[in-house]
Amino acid sequence: MPSLIRVRLWLPLASLLCFCAPLHAQLPFYTDDTGVTERGKWHFEFFNEYDSLQLQYPNVRQNTANFKLNYGLPHNLELDVDIPYLIIQRTAGNQPSSGMGDTNLGIKWTFHHESKGSRLPALGASFYTEFPTGDTSQHLGSGLADYWLNFIGQKSISEKTRITANLGILFAGNTSTGVIGLQNTRGQVYTGGLSMLHDFNSRLTLGGELYGGYAENDNLVKSQLQAMAGGQYALRNGLSLCFGLLGGRYVASPQIGGQIGFAVDFPDLWATHQSGAR
Repeated sequence: MPSLIRVRLWLPLASLLCFCAPLHAQLPFYTDDTGVTERGKWHFEFFNEYDSLQLQYPNVRQNTANFKLNYGLPHNLELDVDIPYLIIQRTAGNQPSSGMGDTNLGIKWTFHHESKGSRLPALGASFYTEFPTGDTSQHLGSGLADYWLNFIGQKSISEKTRITANLGILFAGNTSTGVIGLQNTRGQVYTGGLSMLHDFNSRLTLGGELYGGYAENDNLVKSQLQAMAGGQYALRNGLSLCFGLLGGRYVASPQIGGQIGFAVDFPDLWATHQSGAR
C-alpha cells in the first residue's frame, strides 16, 4: 500500500522532525509518525527508491517514484493522496514494465499530543483505501481495493531523541507496490514498524527502523521484514532532503535498495520568498 506499507509496506520507521520549520514528513522511513499538516496548509513529499529484488524471477529490480500530497484539516486531521510510478526491470528476454501503480487515499488523526512530564506517548491513527489504478497484467497493481488501518505511538526519550511505533491491519490483505510487498489473494495482513530518530542539530536528523508484515493465510505467501538507516537534512525553512539505505529478508522485501527524496511545506517556502523580496 505506505506504499503504503510503504505502507510500502512500500511498504510503506520514523517520527516528527524538528527542523527550523515544522516539516511533518516521515521520509525516508516507512513507519509513520503522529505529526499532521497544519490546518489549511499543503505539504508535498517525493521520493525515488531503487531496489534489487530477491526470489522474484524474472523480476530483478524495481524503481518506485512516489508522489504524496497532504492537506491539513480541522481537529488535528490530515488528508493524504499517494500515487507511485513504477519501473520493473526483468531478466533478458522479458519485457520491462512501467506506469502508474495503485493510488492511496487516506485520512490521519492525531488524537493525543505528548506532554512534558507525562508517560503517555503521542497517539494517532490513519485509515487508507488503495484503489486498483495500476495495470495488473504488468504487475503494476494488485487489482484489488485494499483497506488499511494503522495505529501510531510516539514517545520522546530525550529532547532530541524519540521512538515511534506502528501497528496496523490490512483488512483486504494486499500490501504490494509493484512486486514488492505481500502479494496475493484475499486475507488479513498484520503490519508493524519501530523507529528511533535523533536530532544531531537544528538541520540534521538521523535514525533507523525495522518494518514488516505478516499474513496468516498461506495463499498470501510472503512475509516481509526490512531495515532502513537514513535521515533528513533541512536545506532551508520548509524544504528538506531525505535519504536512506534499506535491505531485508523474505521475498516481499527488497534485498537491498536506496532512497532519496524531499519534503516541501508550501506556505513556509512562500513566506520565505516574500520576506526576502521585502
